[in-house]
Amino acid sequence: MSRTSPGDAPGVRAVTASPAALGGRVRAAVRTLNPGYLALVMATGIVSTSMSKHGAAVVSEVLLWIAAACYVVLIMLYAWRLAAYRAEVSADARDPGRSFGFFTLVAGTEVIGARLAADGQHLAAFGLLAFGCLAWLVLVYVIPWLATLGGQREPVLASVNGTWFIWAVATQSVAVLSATLEPTVQTGRAALAFLAVFCWSVGIFLYGAVAVFLAARMLHFGLSPHDVTPPYWVSMGATAITVVAGAEIVKMASAPAVDATRHLVAGASVLFWAFGTWLFPALVAAGVWRHIVHRVPLRYEAALWAIIFPLGMYSVAGYALDADDHLPIARVIGEVEGWFALAAWAVTFAAMLAHLYRTVVRPRPELPGALPDAGP
Repeated sequence: MSRTSPGDAPGVRAVTASPAALGGRVRAAVRTLNPGYLALVMATGIVSTSMSKHGAAVVSEVLLWIAAACYVVLIMLYAWRLAAYRAEVSADARDPGRSFGFFTLVAGTEVIGARLAADGQHLAAFGLLAFGCLAWLVLVYVIPWLATLGGQREPVLASVNGTWFIWAVATQSVAVLSATLEPTVQTGRAALAFLAVFCWSVGIFLYGAVAVFLAARMLHFGLSPHDVTPPYWVSMGATAITVVAGAEIVKMASAPAVDATRHLVAGASVLFWAFGTWLFPALVAAGVWRHIVHRVPLRYEAALWAIIFPLGMYSVAGYALDADDHLPIARVIGEVEGWFALAAWAVTFAAMLAHLYRTVVRPRPELPGALPDAGP
């Protein structure tokens, strides 16, 4: 509902700030909620971990609380969306361009769990591991099936994008938390070790598969500036979380799965860190090509968190690689990268709050013929 006040310009409608109008905008925001919004939790949680490695304990703790609050709120919103807007959820699950965003549920859960485990909150971390594993076990089969066999009119290959790498990131996040918790128990250590090595191995193959799909898409359909979206940065984040998972596996006690793969995991971690380092300038150049050369406007969108997460994860990977494979250069780069990640997180978080205020709390007046604001 809207009204026109005497001070409004001709043809401009002021939006009513009544509770009913606000409730309608909240419902609309939930209905159109991006399935990958838990990347916000992934990004905040891993920057918290990075700051902990930096020795910035207060900043790390504040970020942890923000990540936990965002996690609870988003889980509630997704539950609301599933109950009230099943058709929209089903459409997202069948859309190969959006469906892999659901894997942020797994990755966000496990990132929070790993951060809590670092603070000694092992019971909560085990609970999150169990929930994340269950979600992963369902999504890892259901989402690819629906995305590729959901009856799309256009070829699935044309919709492959950077969000598909979250498939691998979610798998590696289970490996990270499993390996982190393995030293904290006596009973079940071999099972946790096997789960960590299993998910680390599967995550590597998923990364390779997505890279092949993406290369095929680029060769067959090309990429326009509008196609080079922020989730392509997850290609670097996936290599970084593979390094972190590998470093945690190398530290684990003797177990059949660990003993069989320890040296392989250590060597592969260095390779993935090197490849992720190589990707970084290419991703920056892609951003310059998109926003400066072709002047695609840089506005807030949920996908921006897919840039913050790789920055924070790469910082943590540098610390992990130095600790386990004795590569000082990785630690130095990780230290610098961590502060970039924190600055980028602060700017993006402020932009998100401003965006939510403009679109949900106090929308701007509508101009005749203008398109409505994008959902959060």
